[in-house]
Amino acid sequence: MPTPHNNANKGDIAKTVLMPGDPLRAKFIAENYLEDPVCYNEVRGMLGYTGKYKGVPVSVQGSGMGMPSIGIYSWELFNEYGVENIIRVGTAGAVADNVQLRDVVIGMSASTNSAYASQYRLPGTYAPTASWSLISAAVKAAQEKGASFHVGNIFSSDTFYDDADSLAQWQKMGVLAIEMEAAALYMNAARAGKNALCILTVSDCPMKGLSTSAEERQTTFRDMMEIALETAYSVK
Repeated sequence: MPTPHNNANKGDIAKTVLMPGDPLRAKFIAENYLEDPVCYNEVRGMLGYTGKYKGVPVSVQGSGMGMPSIGIYSWELFNEYGVENIIRVGTAGAVADNVQLRDVVIGMSASTNSAYASQYRLPGTYAPTASWSLISAAVKAAQEKGASFHVGNIFSSDTFYDDADSLAQWQKMGVLAIEMEAAALYMNAARAGKNALCILTVSDCPMKGLSTSAEERQTTFRDMMEIALETAYSVK
């Protein structure tokens, strides 16, 4: 049952997994929100834990940075471990003018400059899209929490340092925020017949030269984590 990247055994991982990029954020979520968390993976330092949230089994595992990395981990979770739902929880840079620091962005779809979809040999351009069951649950959780949030298209980029400086062009198309993983996650979920969603915190506004402090990021991360956990609980 263990894969080259995950030493969990069958039954160690819950049907719903929260997936931050940083494995230490996975550790933080497990230790601060889950009841009786058990570490099931330490391969390559990509920590994974399973515990309970309000009595419902939930797992949390790091994905690493970029689409190739989350592509590997989410593929194995969907196809080797029977995971049904993956909710990415990460940070993003604001692109749309109305998206502010510390806002939450729920990625309904994910445009990308990646060639990830080329493996499927499709006769056209694929549009990576989140699962409605997770979107609707996340929106409800965000509303009940009173969070400042947006729902719409995000941009998954293969480059962090973009020599083309292309954000202004994506802004013209109504993109809300930029990150680096969601498109591959959405494609893996679609191919496996599973569910995926990306919930992001705006940690900086690159087009305005603004960023959050370490203390502000800690508070905002908690908002995002709690929305994701309530989403996981609602689809139990």
